[in-house]
Amino acid sequence: MDAEAPLARHAVVIPGGMHGPRAGLLMYAGEAVARWGATVELIEWSPPQGLSLEERPAWVREQVTAVAGRLPAPLLIGKSLGTFAASVAADRGLPAVWLTPLLTVPACTDALRRATAPFLLVGGTADIFWDGALARELTPHTLEVDGADHGMMVPGPLRGSAEVLGRVTTAIETFLDRVVRCPGVSPGRADLPDQSG
Repeated sequence: MDAEAPLARHAVVIPGGMHGPRAGLLMYAGEAVARWGATVELIEWSPPQGLSLEERPAWVREQVTAVAGRLPAPLLIGKSLGTFAASVAADRGLPAVWLTPLLTVPACTDALRRATAPFLLVGGTADIFWDGALARELTPHTLEVDGADHGMMVPGPLRGSAEVLGRVTTAIETFLDRVVRCPGVSPGRADLPDQSG
């Protein structure tokens, strides 16, 4: 799983079930990759009403494959529902960033176990879908935030949640810098502290 990732000239941003790829964590994740010089593809969707938990992985896979399937070795970035695309990453050997992954759902976890390319997992201890011990078992690249919920928000003044957003984006940048090869960027930039580990 720690094999060097392929050159990421493209990234696919995969939304969750509530917000699109231009909001919150995904907006910043997409911007981080764009600043590396990769072309960013945004998936927009409206999950069908009444889709059962068992049907969701196949539906997500179909949506993501339609976009990622036409790109050479893209980096996948997904949140929540979008982390069911871990099966696409596993099948194609693609690096990935999974924000608030559904670690309590076997379809997601099984796909993560099959991964051959490196991936980053980001979650919070107040998220019912997060399992920190399992995350660290699956990958050495993790960011766990104490008290953060499924939206990576923490209790108290909003500046605390803004600080969490900063930690998440730094972890993504560090992962890109140290693990994923991106065009036009030399590895080992000294300006990024280690946030994923």
